[in-house]
Amino acid sequence: MIMTKLKINFVDFWPDFDATSNFFLDLLKTRFDLEISDSPDFIIYSVFGTTFRNYHCTRIFYTGENIRPNFDECDFALSFDFIEHPRHFRLPLYVLYLKDPKQLVKEDTFNPEKILQEKSKFCNFIYSNGSAQERIDFFEKLSKYKKVDSGGRVRNNLGCFVLDKLDFIKDYKFTIAFENSSYPGYTTEKLVHPMLVHSLPIYWGNPRVDEDFNPKSFLNYFSFDSDEELIARIIGLDRNDELYCRYLREPYYYHNEPNKYVKPEYVLGFFEKIFEWGKFT
Repeated sequence: MIMTKLKINFVDFWPDFDATSNFFLDLLKTRFDLEISDSPDFIIYSVFGTTFRNYHCTRIFYTGENIRPNFDECDFALSFDFIEHPRHFRLPLYVLYLKDPKQLVKEDTFNPEKILQEKSKFCNFIYSNGSAQERIDFFEKLSKYKKVDSGGRVRNNLGCFVLDKLDFIKDYKFTIAFENSSYPGYTTEKLVHPMLVHSLPIYWGNPRVDEDFNPKSFLNYFSFDSDEELIARIIGLDRNDELYCRYLREPYYYHNEPNKYVKPEYVLGFFEKIFEWGKFT
């Protein structure tokens, strides 16, 4: 067990990242004695800069973007990738958006029929990245059936921008939950956001998403042969409350038990390995 105070710092994260309060720091403080330091023993860095190269200490790379770790520059890496490497740990970005892994556990009192009664609108689409053509094309195809409310900068048809995403999407039966790109393991908050408010996700991105979540609990693009086949299923669910409720009733996790990636002890175990290794280098 590591008892000494560990000096740590964070660099090259996204612009609004708070080095004094974030997923990593809050989690690590539950087991380790940490100090934020300009002369750290361990640096955790991401993809939004190259400041990490100025630090001559144990380098821990983290990315939530569709980017591979470079083990010539880092000692350890955390990413969404399914990489068989002794110094790599799979930590998908969606994990950082769950305050508690049990948020996605459906209790015995969960009532899909009641949830459906609260869904007053059809489908939403909230994006600001205009270069992800797959989801734009799907939005336009689905919109031919019924209006899809777009509250982001891309294809906005509301006349205003959504400020509170979860509060907005909770009223919708469906949410277009497409990643900006597709790669095995790459699952972000796009999928868990609608899950948190029980809006049925229409998901595209990670072709191995069924290794993280029960595919019966959402519409997985990769389970259909074409856009048209998926849209036909959406229309069928929109017109059949009983069938829609079957999806709602399904647990998000297999056996309604949080997967290993979201379990704090799983992440802490990897960091314990890192900190032990750093003591002897």
